[in-house]
Amino acid sequence: MSLEEFEDTPDKKTKRYILMRSITDLGMGFIYVAVGIFILFSKQFHFSSDFTGSTPAKIFAVLVIIYGSWRLYRGIQKKYLRG
Repeated sequence: MSLEEFEDTPDKKTKRYILMRSITDLGMGFIYVAVGIFILFSKQFHFSSDFTGSTPAKIFAVLVIIYGSWRLYRGIQKKYLRG
């Protein structure tokens, strides 16, 4: 068995770690995207406040959606132990 083949077969502890990180990234990514969408479309959800109608709120919502999308991508890819 070569070194490359050995590195591609993680043990049970590593598999559990990757699964935990993946579930965490998927869950948090979904939450971030949902919060960003909620802030962007707060008028359609009949929710209004001083913050949600402002321009910084829209910028913040777009940044949160981008970050949430990155977390979703990272959770799908599962490349946690690779350099």
